[in-house]
Amino acid sequence: MKKQRLVWRTVILLVLGAAVAYTLYANLTKDDKQKVEEGKEAPDFVLVDMDGKKHQLSDYKGQGVFLNFWGTYCKPCEDEMPYINNQYHQYKDQGVQVLAVNVTESKLAVSKFSDRHKLDFTILLDGDGQVQEAYGVNFLPATFLIDKDGKVVKYHTGQLTENTVREFMEKIKP
Repeated sequence: MKKQRLVWRTVILLVLGAAVAYTLYANLTKDDKQKVEEGKEAPDFVLVDMDGKKHQLSDYKGQGVFLNFWGTYCKPCEDEMPYINNQYHQYKDQGVQVLAVNVTESKLAVSKFSDRHKLDFTILLDGDGQVQEAYGVNFLPATFLIDKDGKVVKYHTGQLTENTVREFMEKIKP
């Protein structure tokens, strides 16, 4: 009886150890495969905005694109939204567009958030998270600066200040 228990405990321990090892391996190698590199072409995508209009990233060539991934549940995302909105008003006539990609939330939740914060820039809905995955975004907020040629100039994770948003928009201004 004791021998049988020892065998079962050993088997369970080996299975758990294998699961932990696989999880660590998958997480460590995931970033290498999916990360969008600075200086390389930004992955193209098509998403719809709050009005159901389609937006394709490649249609913005010739303009700088401030591509921000965010969620309504993300406090740092919420804190940086007014800064992005303010700077969007300063740079939109200078060839800089903001595409704010909301990840996996309902249109209703995003609409309420947008109305509450009086956001004027383009908000895109990535309901199934495919664009988030294509860009290798694991943490929010995440911002990609894309130049007029469609190349990634910079990738930044974490909350932005108004000065940082201004500096970033200045970098991608055509």
